[in-house]
Amino acid sequence: MSAATSDRTRAGSRPPRAFTRRLAAAGLPAGPSSPAPVTEADLAGLPPAAVRYLVAMGVVGRPRTWSLRAHFSGRFRLGADRPWMPCDAWQYNSVAEVARLYRMRLLVGGVVPMWGWDTYRHGSGRMLGKVLGLVTVADGSGPEFDSGELVTWLNDAVLMAPAMLLHPRTRWDDRAEDRFAVSVTDAGRTVSAVVVLDGLGRPRDFRTTDRWADLPGGPVRTPWSTPVHGWTVVGGRPRPAAGAAVWHLPDGEYRYAVMSIVDVDLDVPPGR
Repeated sequence: MSAATSDRTRAGSRPPRAFTRRLAAAGLPAGPSSPAPVTEADLAGLPPAAVRYLVAMGVVGRPRTWSLRAHFSGRFRLGADRPWMPCDAWQYNSVAEVARLYRMRLLVGGVVPMWGWDTYRHGSGRMLGKVLGLVTVADGSGPEFDSGELVTWLNDAVLMAPAMLLHPRTRWDDRAEDRFAVSVTDAGRTVSAVVVLDGLGRPRDFRTTDRWADLPGGPVRTPWSTPVHGWTVVGGRPRPAAGAAVWHLPDGEYRYAVMSIVDVDLDVPPGR
């Protein structure tokens, strides 16, 4: 068995070279902070709903996750009245340094490639979009992006790598029998979300107000959620099969991404 914990669903799926080169150059730390597996004692004192979630997600008895690499396929649109575009995306998250590198490829008009990079490093978030990999069409940074990228890191951990959350930087709060609040602090910034569970203790929705929608008048703090569309079991643990990303705007719901999870690999060294 390799050093990586593989949850692959389709053999031979490999990240593009542009992604692996960027990841290798990032200099992210590799390796677990603790080799000890998660025990029930690690869950002591957490809200009952959070304990039910962590047990349902299969973290007890397994190593503490220190990195996540995922591959997605689906569709994406740039506005509520804009057409859907095919989308393929890869991402890598780390926990020793809270970091997220996400690369998305769109086909504008079904023909012209556009690449988007979302990054979170050293407390700073950025969103960069380039048509043909050359012409910059979007480049956002600042406090709104710092919070938005950090809460997206939290979202990734909740849905795909819950053992990443068993760290002093995470706070858990009780909300109800079927939900809990979770927050993460990094670089002096704290973001939070409410996780709503299904009858088996798995997340069915992740809801936060720590993201900003890019509206005609500028960035506006807007409720954001990622409802889960079905579950599968890979390697003995539950994993979302698909999901969506939704802005809850004053004039209605704007669902801008619908993605299926192709692969998830845990504990993968950067650049592998």
